[in-house]
Amino acid sequence: MIWFHYTITIALGLALGSFVNAWVWRVKEHRSIAKGRSMCTTCHTQLTWYDNIPIISYLCLKGACRTCKQPISLQYPIVELVMMCLFTGILWYHGAEFSVVVAKDWYLATILTFVFLYDLKYGYILDRIIFPATAILVILNIMYSWVSIPSMALGILVGAGFFLIQYIVSKGTWIGGGDIRLGVLMGVLLGWQLTILAIFLAYIIGAVSVLILLVFKKVNLKQSTPFGTYLTIATGIALFYGEQIIHWYIQLL
Repeated sequence: MIWFHYTITIALGLALGSFVNAWVWRVKEHRSIAKGRSMCTTCHTQLTWYDNIPIISYLCLKGACRTCKQPISLQYPIVELVMMCLFTGILWYHGAEFSVVVAKDWYLATILTFVFLYDLKYGYILDRIIFPATAILVILNIMYSWVSIPSMALGILVGAGFFLIQYIVSKGTWIGGGDIRLGVLMGVLLGWQLTILAIFLAYIIGAVSVLILLVFKKVNLKQSTPFGTYLTIATGIALFYGEQIIHWYIQLL
């Protein structure tokens, strides 16, 4: 039965990776994700089913559109592979059994991947993504008691408040409004303790990433980087390994 669970999970991860790619592009182009078939982002030709198979179609087409011959971004197979790995890792983490918590974490992986990709490409975190996801998490936490109401409230205060103070002090030059909204989602998802950890991890990940980019001359000191990308990675780490990290840190003291 385990092999069946993993087979379904791999297929679902690949399919949702393809969906996230299309979702990001359609939102940016103000197109409905619910209407119309997948299309080439260059010539807008609708794709046949055999040109829309995750990863396989990219390899068969040699990374170019069948119609206009324009290159297909490596983003597409990379996101599909990442989503496949995330979904498989989540299933493994929860004991290779389907459950409500697995479905919840798959949903979060999809949302956080969208936020990461959209912020990386366009430098913006969308209310229409963050607020519905936050509302769903609040309802699920009340139903299943994953995070208590007091911890959610404090988490929102910590997550949103930390970035709101920076936004006010800097008049929006240090941090964007989207990071405040993402802080709300983090607080609801993680509770106050893990939200603090996630913010701390995000700054470490951000600092290391910027140093690497500076070494390879991909950015300069005057350029800003989308902080939401670091927050999404840190949120995922804190969600699955936050308790272990805190326990390890306390043992060092």
